[in-house]
Amino acid sequence: MILSGLVDLVSSEPVVAQAIDHCRRRRMPALDITLPEPVRPLFAAALAEGTPRPLLLVTSTFREAEAASAALGSLLPEQSVVYYPAWETLPHERLSPRSDTVGRRLAVLRRLVGNDPLGPPRVVVAPVRALLQPQVVGLGALLPVRIAVGADYDITDVARDLVGAAYTRVDLVERRGEFCVRGGIVDVFPPTLEHPVRIDFFGDTVEEIRTFSVADQRSFDVTLPEIIASPCRELLVTDQVKARAAALAAQYANTPGNLGELFERIAAGHAVDGMEALAPVLVDGMELLIDVMPPDTTVLLSDPERIRTRAHELVTTSEDMYPVVMGIKRMISGGDAANEWNIVMATAILAGGTREDGLAAFARSAQDVDIVAAFDASRQEQAAAFAVPGALASTVAHPAMSMPGSQLLGFRTTEYALHGWDLARAIGADDTIDPTVLEALEQLFTAMGPLVAASGMFGTGASGTLPADASLQGRVLDLSGRRPA
Repeated sequence: MILSGLVDLVSSEPVVAQAIDHCRRRRMPALDITLPEPVRPLFAAALAEGTPRPLLLVTSTFREAEAASAALGSLLPEQSVVYYPAWETLPHERLSPRSDTVGRRLAVLRRLVGNDPLGPPRVVVAPVRALLQPQVVGLGALLPVRIAVGADYDITDVARDLVGAAYTRVDLVERRGEFCVRGGIVDVFPPTLEHPVRIDFFGDTVEEIRTFSVADQRSFDVTLPEIIASPCRELLVTDQVKARAAALAAQYANTPGNLGELFERIAAGHAVDGMEALAPVLVDGMELLIDVMPPDTTVLLSDPERIRTRAHELVTTSEDMYPVVMGIKRMISGGDAANEWNIVMATAILAGGTREDGLAAFARSAQDVDIVAAFDASRQEQAAAFAVPGALASTVAHPAMSMPGSQLLGFRTTEYALHGWDLARAIGADDTIDPTVLEALEQLFTAMGPLVAASGMFGTGASGTLPADASLQGRVLDLSGRRPA
């Protein structure tokens, strides 16, 4: 629903009209306006409508940015407001940003540089973290793979283009950024779509494009005229990147750690998880979002003090993060990391939080949070959600990918079991895991062994050194990367 009438009403208010006039005529380099938080999207919309220049709206958090994007979307014409998300990964993590995050960012950048039929957006909304995140120069020039019904394509060329856009070829498409080829059918899961798509060829001609379900692989009735498969990474393994990685692999071959091995894999053409952190030494240059915005952009800061505070926290976290991450790795592999970290991080996750919540708790001391109450509230909410009839068979729009409720329940069970063990181990409590849960976890980790090892989230996965008579709990802990003494 478009509420453009409200924008006209706000624009007619004398103080707002004067502020818009100042911005339009550039009478002042900066202007401070105090507004209640609910009115800010209305003012931003009025400013976007009242001036010919693009608007960059900066918020302190991603939640504020998402809320502002939704509000502005109901006040301004369709496609005129875009949200530019930040990477969800933390500094020095061996994790790449999610492919859907990358897809949304690249879509915005293409519009900003004129490589999209939609044209430049009127308003770009971004959290301050997205502004501080350096990105590879020229990402807006990375064009997606477009496939339209009725057009002719060589399937081999389509597969090569998808690999070049950082898609992974698999036997069965289940996640964003994957594709498979079976005869005259190509399945692909673009990062910006809710469901994967099935492209049906008749010879070299695209006969039909349909979305399909990840759960049962069945096609839906809805057909699409075309698909736009945006690249899944912001760092593509080009010949230039491989050449630089090869030189760096030789330079760091005898350096402690696995940096040399990481460069070797990139030099061999493999897209390694977490390689985006190495972009500054693998590409010609880095830039910020503000460098891509048009020179005449009006920047609107929603609560400058909160933005300044959040920016300071992000910079401080980045500077302090490396030794912390090294401590986590020692903890996972049975090292001497302090129990305080185990307690804070495990309890934050058990209470339904994220890694960032754990870091924040670690920074201010876990004593400031009623963790037991938070955990109990989270437990009750999740138990109620999974108890709804049909919940396990339904498709859940999880941030990582759409999945059956039963699969999500498996993920949550894994987190509670393993991080519950982390917490019990840290405080010296009984760390025995229920045998029924252990049996399910062993099946899960055994089936996903290579993926678990490659992700880096569980260290290196199974050690391969367990004795034949190891207990069921010992085997599961080893599969999850834990090495209890």
